[in-house]
Amino acid sequence: MAKRSHLTLAHTSNERTTRAAERTRREDTEIERLPFDLSALDADGIFVNVDASGFGMLDRRIDWQQIGVTLPKDSDVAFRQPRCGVLPSRYRRPLMLPAAQAHQALHKYSYRFRLTETVFETPSFRWIPWRAFAEFEAAFNSAVINLEEAKDAVLADYDRIREEVLDTFTRLAVDSSNRLLATGIVVAPDFRERVTTSVLDALPSERDLRERLTLRFQVGVILLGSEMLREQRIALEEKQRLERLEAAENLARREEQTRVELVQQELWTARESARQRLAFEREEIEREQAVKKQLRNLKLEAAREKLQETLSPLEEGARQLRAQVFESARSCLAAWTKHGYLPGATMKRARNMAKWFRVMNFSSDESLAELIGELERLASTGKKKRQASDGNLGRVLDDIIELTYADAEALAQPNRMSALEL
Repeated sequence: MAKRSHLTLAHTSNERTTRAAERTRREDTEIERLPFDLSALDADGIFVNVDASGFGMLDRRIDWQQIGVTLPKDSDVAFRQPRCGVLPSRYRRPLMLPAAQAHQALHKYSYRFRLTETVFETPSFRWIPWRAFAEFEAAFNSAVINLEEAKDAVLADYDRIREEVLDTFTRLAVDSSNRLLATGIVVAPDFRERVTTSVLDALPSERDLRERLTLRFQVGVILLGSEMLREQRIALEEKQRLERLEAAENLARREEQTRVELVQQELWTARESARQRLAFEREEIEREQAVKKQLRNLKLEAAREKLQETLSPLEEGARQLRAQVFESARSCLAAWTKHGYLPGATMKRARNMAKWFRVMNFSSDESLAELIGELERLASTGKKKRQASDGNLGRVLDDIIELTYADAEALAQPNRMSALEL
């Protein structure tokens, strides 16, 4: 394996030599082989950077007017604004010192390589050998402890520090206002309030002091070009694998969605078919009921017509029977009117009519049957009794004629008789 690696490196070196010779139009022997090996830096140490964040809030720039200075106008000279600490020095210095101690420990136990700074494009990372890393870490941890103690001291006296800073800048504002007035500059009425307000705004809060003031060190390792290529290749393969997985998931999701849509379509089709079938069955039932109702109506109409046909001859026969009774009663009445009594032949005729009526009275005409029965009783009595009841006999004949007159008249009409003949 070592021999194969050596052959690979030699082949790569020869390719570089040949490429350089071709581009510079020189011989291969004229190309110098410059050794470059970072394996010692990678194996024997580590790159470290100390990061001190939040310490810039302990300083602030002061406006020139806040100290009572008016700069000349239209001057080509640059005046930089002065800076001051926002905390008293007895509190500010202990806060700033740990950051310096941390950077000092890094510079003490590390080495600086211009080549790596050029490659890394930053001078922040310095190389610490493994044999010195423990001492650096101990010094750094000591600086962190000092920072925490300084923060605790400031937080414990924060209210007093705030009052002291406010009093100091209030006196500065008064003095600056007097200086500006002495130079003939009009000072705004709220000049002092603006100065003190800007100072209070710049004063870090307890939370800022507790959380933003931090010390830490960053560790870095060399990432070689071949490793970068391998990482890129691995990342590309991982990306392709994720894309394949995502494509498979999308395909599975689309297939599942298609299956769900098919099932929903089948359910909808089945539901629609069932609805149409029910509607068709309902229409068939309604049509069948309509046909049955129509048939029933037709049967009822036929039965009614048949019944009418059956009853019509009976009614007609009843009318004819009454007409015959009317004729017989009128003949008897005419004989009684002429002779003042009923002759024997007429009496016999009246009795025969009564017998014939009883036989033919299929319509149960009770009123007429009662009168004919009375007539028959009177006609069957003896001669003396009949003469005594002739008045009753005439009355009975009048009642019979009156009762049967309407039917006799109806049968006497020509159209009626022609209808009967038909």
